[in-house]
Amino acid sequence: MKKISTAAAKQTKNFREHKLTIGLDLGDRSSWYCVLDEAGEVVLEQRLGTTPKALKEVFEDMPRSRIALETGMHSPWVSRLLSVLGQEVIVAHARNVRLIGESRKKDDRLDARTLARLARIDPQWLCPVKHRSAKAQADLTVIRARAGLVRSRTALINTARGLTKSYGERLRGCNPRNLNPEKAQGLSPELQAALEPLLSAIESLRERIYEYNQRIEKIARESYPQVARLEQVKGVGTLIALTYLLTLEDPHRFRKSRDVGCYVGLQPGRRNSGQSEPQMHISKEGDPYLRTLLVQGAHHILGPFGADSDLRRWGLKLAERGGKNGKKRAVIATARKLAVLLHRLWVSGEAYEPLRNSHPAAMPAAA
Repeated sequence: MKKISTAAAKQTKNFREHKLTIGLDLGDRSSWYCVLDEAGEVVLEQRLGTTPKALKEVFEDMPRSRIALETGMHSPWVSRLLSVLGQEVIVAHARNVRLIGESRKKDDRLDARTLARLARIDPQWLCPVKHRSAKAQADLTVIRARAGLVRSRTALINTARGLTKSYGERLRGCNPRNLNPEKAQGLSPELQAALEPLLSAIESLRERIYEYNQRIEKIARESYPQVARLEQVKGVGTLIALTYLLTLEDPHRFRKSRDVGCYVGLQPGRRNSGQSEPQMHISKEGDPYLRTLLVQGAHHILGPFGADSDLRRWGLKLAERGGKNGKKRAVIATARKLAVLLHRLWVSGEAYEPLRNSHPAAMPAAA
């Protein structure tokens, strides 16, 4: 990390009399920041380490300034730290800042300067996002860690099945919940010896995943009573409900419940020009894991074990329209409606009525 020079330190003391705009380009080990004065002139450009100690040394003594940074691995804790230090923090959506992502002159110092200039002109150009709190991120980390183990278990199961088939045999009963070394007893001795450590690792992962399931149930029961409200919808379990709550965190950040469908990336894109209105794929913006869970919930709702409800009837009717991808589109549309429904239940606190729209309208009493 380059040390701050004496001249730069003296210049930092003079910042107290001016309103500053700062662009901070975060890197894994070191970052660049650019300071603009009220006239938009660059008064300081410096490199600093991407550590809490280095950030405090630079920004703790600065007057309240507007600091812009991009979303990334370090942006959650950096934005929280700078806010605690009394700074106005704007976290820019990295995918929407094309001046940086598609620039031919890609450089950390220039990126920090571009962030500062955009934040000085109009912060809305940065498409600012809001990071979740430290507690919500810690609880969500438990869910993400479990998801990592599930992906590893799936990969190992597929490896075991593929190796068995390539040998001319089959591994019977590949249910992840009960796959263990005993399942290899019907295989040839060579395969049993080769797959025993692999199947033992799968069984160990299954036990760790079960432990995570217990922790998730405990977190939901002790810290998030709203989970029970969302679980009223058949097809929404503790995992989906808790992930939904922790990802959105603040339900009142959305003006309408319908906006949640766009937030999780389940809304079709739009590229209308003149008389042309092409049908676009969903945007796939937002949190991909939450979107995956909502789609899984939609599959259950529309599947053979789904309970009768307005949402199920609507989705099945949509799938009946036919077409090559009719069922797939119905699942995505149901997942989008499920996201909207969960937000509405969360905000209103009402009891869920599965067939609310299917009840016949009450007839007015005769005079």
